[in-house]
Amino acid sequence: MPTFDQLVKKVRRELKGFTLDQESVSELAAPMDADDTSFTVDTGTADRVSRGLVEIDDELILVKSVDQTSGQVTVLGLTNGRGREGTTAASHSANALVTSAPAFPRQTIKDAINDAVTGLYPSLEVFATEDFAYNAAQVEYPLPAATRGIWYVVGRWVGPEKVSAPMPNWRYNPQAYSSDFPTGKSIQLFDGVTPGQNIRVVYTKAPATLSANADDFATVTGYADRVADLVVWDACKRLLPGVLTARLQQTSVESTERAQLVSARDIQQAVQTYAALYAEGLQRERDRQFAETPNYATFQGS
Repeated sequence: MPTFDQLVKKVRRELKGFTLDQESVSELAAPMDADDTSFTVDTGTADRVSRGLVEIDDELILVKSVDQTSGQVTVLGLTNGRGREGTTAASHSANALVTSAPAFPRQTIKDAINDAVTGLYPSLEVFATEDFAYNAAQVEYPLPAATRGIWYVVGRWVGPEKVSAPMPNWRYNPQAYSSDFPTGKSIQLFDGVTPGQNIRVVYTKAPATLSANADDFATVTGYADRVADLVVWDACKRLLPGVLTARLQQTSVESTERAQLVSARDIQQAVQTYAALYAEGLQRERDRQFAETPNYATFQGS
């Protein structure tokens, strides 16, 4: 059951092989608040903190100067230097790592992971159920706001058989009258069962994205744990082209030196490899989805 933090670390491990950067790391010598405009790092490693962007937890901070004797680091632009590049200014505990010029900031990886989760839909559905009692005088019933489509509908028979049989004649209404159905989603049933018996609607919805580091992938997104591999591959595919973009800013000497170990062609091939792994895995999961949750519904009027 991978957490958001574990997925971030897994993506970083995959990506670090495509850089020659040995990140310079120090640590906070004391806690810092979200509005602090200076902070103190370990004096023994203060020389590893440089001007420019540093990362502490998920936050990127713009550094103006570093006093290597006292370990005091001054933030450029005061509070304007906190929460840079789309990150959020936050408090940080003592001993939190301070990374200078991170090759792949955590927030960037998190964004890529959530983009990958979102991109799985509608190729992979997330299933949920809605149960209600059948009313002989009622044709249309409300559905949750998260509903994106209907997978199938079954109605419970009366008797000891405990059978819930398919109800083939129904219509999904995604634009229901809000005065009658507050969510704007409803289902119309044209097959009757004994009044009072349970109707179960298996509907589809989009996956939820991850937020906190401790968020469990399966619990939050609604996908099985094994789908996390697809997310990691897609996140790598999204992030690796940034390595090529960064190289465009280097001098020719630096570019030539780095190309001896990891060339642009290597990165392009890696992107293609991750894309192939993702496509193959996605097809496998789609096949499994239909095998494990068969869709035997038919649509009224289709």
